[in-house]
Amino acid sequence: MKLPAPFIQLPVAFDAEALAREVRTIDEACWRSHPGGIPGNSALALITTEGDPDSDQVTGRMRPTPSLERLPYLMQVLESLGATWGRSRLMRLSGQSEVTGHVDINYYWRDHMRVHVPIITTPSVRFQCGDSEVNMAAGECWIFDTWRHHRVLNEGSETRIHLVADTVGGVAFWDLLEQGRTPERREPGWAPRRIAPMQGHRATLDYESFNASDVMTPWELRECIGFLVNDAERTPQLPAIHALLTRFARHWHGVWACHGNQASGLPHFRTLLKDTQEKLAQAGVAQVRLQNGLGLLAALKAHIFSMALAADVDESARRDPHGARPAIAGGQARKSAPAKVPVWRQPVFIVSPPRSGSTLLFETLSGAPGVHTIGDESHQLIEGVEGLAPAQRAFHSNQLGLADATPAVVQALRSRFFDALRDREGNMPDADATLRMLEKTPKNALRIPFLKAVFPDAKFIYLHRDPRQVWGSMIDGWQSGRFRMYNLPGWQGPAWSFLLTPGWQALNGKDLGEIVASQWETATRLMLDDLDALSPADRASVDYGRFVQDPQGEARRLSEWAGWSWDRELSGQLPLSRYTLSKPDPDKWRRHAADIEPRLVQWKATIERAARAAGL
Repeated sequence: MKLPAPFIQLPVAFDAEALAREVRTIDEACWRSHPGGIPGNSALALITTEGDPDSDQVTGRMRPTPSLERLPYLMQVLESLGATWGRSRLMRLSGQSEVTGHVDINYYWRDHMRVHVPIITTPSVRFQCGDSEVNMAAGECWIFDTWRHHRVLNEGSETRIHLVADTVGGVAFWDLLEQGRTPERREPGWAPRRIAPMQGHRATLDYESFNASDVMTPWELRECIGFLVNDAERTPQLPAIHALLTRFARHWHGVWACHGNQASGLPHFRTLLKDTQEKLAQAGVAQVRLQNGLGLLAALKAHIFSMALAADVDESARRDPHGARPAIAGGQARKSAPAKVPVWRQPVFIVSPPRSGSTLLFETLSGAPGVHTIGDESHQLIEGVEGLAPAQRAFHSNQLGLADATPAVVQALRSRFFDALRDREGNMPDADATLRMLEKTPKNALRIPFLKAVFPDAKFIYLHRDPRQVWGSMIDGWQSGRFRMYNLPGWQGPAWSFLLTPGWQALNGKDLGEIVASQWETATRLMLDDLDALSPADRASVDYGRFVQDPQGEARRLSEWAGWSWDRELSGQLPLSRYTLSKPDPDKWRRHAADIEPRLVQWKATIERAARAAGL
């Protein structure tokens, strides 16, 4: 649900130790792995459709599972919040794991809030949402804005367990929310009310029974349209798109007045949906983005086109909105594993040191028609494959080579990417499609031979940026704490941020300027060595400065090189990328000049080589 702030803490707190004791009484066999196969993620169903522990559906009559009925204090926790409960679970996140960054745009999340009560946690668990980050302490109660980009990192070695309960609210719940606070608000005297276990009390809970109409009412349809149009970026296409949607709502109301939700109206509703989607495509809806960076068309599909006739929706489409791909929900649901082996045609990997502008380049190029991405970086998608995580390799580094691309690894990685891919409209690729994939993760600067072995016809875009700007941004990133990756054995400095380079042990005890410059130099040198070993046809380069000066020209040039088409007109001012820390400024690095300038001479040879590789 879209909220006025990334995080809101409710004014109640619970006995986390008592909750943990209850949770430990549940048999391990009741826990299930994440439905999308996300490594390190597992769940215990508490409230599901008809109380079925194996159900991941988000519509239907929600009822308690046998596990919930064995947790009396946890039921008291839910009762004290005064809400009507939808699907709810205990969710585990293993040490050194993450919930990858994503935005929830399903119909389900239009009006549902997700309540988090940490039961077992540590200070190394970080929840990021928008530009904010919190560590939710054990026993606290939080909600967050699912409409913003969010991510969870567990950088410690201990498993985290949260109560995660979904609700549309309730009278008492809304009263609690009005008394909540954001992490930035420090009101004198504000403190959560402690709610202890009540021995012998049997909690009474309200459960959802009505959560999706067979035919969407005209009033809900108008509300969905208004919400999405108001959240869209102001583009030249938007007025015409708004007019089409308004006309669509009026025609829908006419059919509804005649047929209501009777079967006799379904052919008319289906025709309206089909015609409207065709007209929207002609009006350029694919070029309009929402404020959270996702496409308006994907949101329209998720909120309206896939749900306006819920009676037509396959049951698989009602399952877990965090299923195969949490990054963008709202395209088709995959009904089964692909019967045919997809053909990967020249997947493109953007490679660069961290903080080089790869997110901005990736978010721009991902707007090309027919191109599929996983929507974010592939940290856990790759490191979740057995044997590829640094912790399983004695924390040597993120470097991977030909020997690591065993047949089992290749099969697992291709399958993981395929399950996570979406195009710019939020659609999954067909099982027998020829796939055009775009990917970017700075760690992949150390994995070029490995990726070439997994995808033999892969192509690589080398992104160059002035190292002074990169180092300055990396220093800011280390200091912000938002990019911490590993708690390394024997490491005496701040938690390691960004990619893990070979020889990191030699940096123990060094100042941050030296750590950052060495990270950049090692990653750049190894990356350029690997790029030089490729055929010239398999590599291209782009300079960040040239890209931001002429995004349309550079996007078109790179798309032609990759074999894609390009149908967008980019303005001279691109939107900020999702990982921007502060307003861009080419001279921002000067705040760290004392840390940067001495290293410019030290790494002069690699700096000049990097510039030559970019054609500068």
